Parts: sequence; C-alpha cells; structure tokens
Amino acid sequence: MEQPLAPNSVCNLAAVNLAEMADKETKTVNFEKLKRTVEVGVRMQDNVIDATPYFLEDNKRQALGERRVGLGVMGLHDLLIYCETEYGSEEGNKLVDMVFETIATSAYRASVELGKEKGSFPFLQGGTEDETNRLRKAFTNTGFMKKMPEDIRGSILENGIRNSHLLTVAPTGSTGTMVGVSTGLEPYFSFSYFRSGRLGKFIEVKADIVQEYLDRNPDADAENLPNWFVSAMELAPEAHADVQCVIQRWIDSSISKTVNAPKGYSVEQVEKVYERLYKGGAKGGTVYVDGSRDSQVLTLKAEENTMEEVIDKKEKQKQHVVLVDTIHELRSTNVTIGSEVGNTCPVCRKGEVKEIGGCNTCTNCNAQLKCGL
Repeated sequence: MEQPLAPNSVCNLAAVNLAEMADKETKTVNFEKLKRTVEVGVRMQDNVIDATPYFLEDNKRQALGERRVGLGVMGLHDLLIYCETEYGSEEGNKLVDMVFETIATSAYRASVELGKEKGSFPFLQGGTEDETNRLRKAFTNTGFMKKMPEDIRGSILENGIRNSHLLTVAPTGSTGTMVGVSTGLEPYFSFSYFRSGRLGKFIEVKADIVQEYLDRNPDADAENLPNWFVSAMELAPEAHADVQCVIQRWIDSSISKTVNAPKGYSVEQVEKVYERLYKGGAKGGTVYVDGSRDSQVLTLKAEENTMEEVIDKKEKQKQHVVLVDTIHELRSTNVTIGSEVGNTCPVCRKGEVKEIGGCNTCTNCNAQLKCGL
C-alpha cells in the first residue's frame, strides 16, 4: 500500500510526469523545471484539501488537521531512456537518487513556505508555545526527517510546515497509460505487449518512446535497441528491489512497486528478495512471479498466462498462440471498443468471441477467454 493512512484520513494524490523533465537534446534532467513543477504540485494539492466537499465530519477534521498530500511520479523509465541511462544499473540508480532527492527537498521547502504563508497543519500546533515547540522537535527528529538538509529541519522548528506528509508513489496505471508514459516508478513491462480487456479480449500496447527514438535515430535497428530500453522482465528481481530502496529513502509515505520475477522462481528466492527490500529500507514490497496466477493483466503473448499444468493441457489440445509479431494480422477484425483488437478470437483467429453462459467464448474453438460472472 503506497499511502498508509491514520483513522479517517483521506487520499490526496497527484503525480509529476518525469518524462517532461528531460532535456532530450542534452540527454540530462532539467532539475530547475522539476523543482518548479514540484512546488506547483504541492501548492495545488494543498488547495485541494480546502476545496474538497467532505461528506463525513470525521474525514474533514482529519484531513484539515494533518493536511496530508501524496505527490508521486510517472514516466521515470521515460526520463532514464531520454538520458540514455539503464533502469536498474548503478548509473541509473545514482540518477534516480538525485531525482528523488530533488523532489523530496523541493516538496518540503515548498510546504515550509506555505506554512509561513498560511500556517502549519493544526496537528503540529499545541495549546502553548512550549507545546508547539515540542511537537515540531518531535516531527524533525523522525527517521525520515533526519535525512533532510539542516535548512529544512531548522525552518520547520522555527516556522512549522503546512503538510504532515508530502510524498508517495502510487501506480498511476490509468493516468500514466493515458498520457503515454511508463506508469509509477516501474520500468516498461515490455515495449510491445498485450493488456487483457474487461471482455477477455486483448489490447495491443506499444510504447510510443520506441518509435520516437527510431524517428530521431533513423540508422537505429528496431530489433536491437540500446541497453537503456531494458524491460521489466529483463531486469533481475534484485535490480527491481534496489531501485525501490533507493527511492524509498526520499519518500515519507510508501511506494507502489512490483518486483517482477521469472517463471519457476522458488519460495526461497522470493524470500531473499523480501529480505533485500527489508534490509534496503523499503516499507513494503510486492514480488510477482510470472505465471503464478491463472490470469494476469499484462502478458507478452495474446493468451491468458497460466500455470504450467494448464499450459500443458492447452498444448495437448493444439491451441495456437497469437504472438506479438502476428498481431498485425488481426487489425482487419471488427473493432468495437476503443483500441481493442476486436471480436475475433485471439487463440484460433477464426471464431468470434461471444458471451455464452456467462463467459466470453470463441464460437470456433470454444476457448473461454474471460468469465463475465
């Protein structure tokens, strides 16, 4: 959970699009632009607290008392690609550390300034001056605040701060996909993959950043992209974990991050990843072993990703798989919703997918793609 909450607290999330913080010509991060964006984001979210119509008085009292916000990110992998830096590498982690240190310090300085302008969050104010000073000292002596520069801690002791919490990293699955960048702080799952739709059909997703790179580099080989185009499944689970730990250092709440592990990953190997996360300072973690569930939202093939015994059963039934490079053959099928491939069965490519007995079923090969119940 990326935003642990006190009783009656509410979420107030926003995300900086890090893809927009890259200078594509110099292949560097525009840190001044990042600072300004964070400052605007903090002020915007603080305004949302006052503008929200709270339905429950307990929610209103808690929200106005702690003034908690959660500014996060999307497009981290895009930023690294624009900087020609590999996600999960030593060089990449150094850059990620600089980016999130900038986000954290800029957010806290912005909140301190808002505190001077509008007052500290009420829960940091005591009934007397001595009580207020005691609360501020306790606030600045927390584990997270001890990592902050002395000027920020000193300003909080002197003037307070507007918000109790400022940072988190939510998944941004829908918003990141909507604006065409990598979601949350995840690397691209793949640069061409399939997303399972609500009706059991398969939506092809291609990362725009690949075509952008090819357009800017006409001599580049689309089948042999540079190392900074590494995908989630190509990274070692340890690399995923280390990126999360680097970022957690600068996040006062928590992080939504998946450590992707390959099929066949053992319980003991998963245990070691969790130990690595714990020792690295992560507040939580998720390890997902590919194919460990009977269905998953993201897959490299246009089929449900199943356990091995189910795969064996399908092979015996001689059912075909639609691979990424054959998906173009499906573009002529009738499209009914948005960018979905259509109603043609992605397994046999002959039958039509219809709802039969509560399940979306192929009229030709009888493949049950997704239960509608």
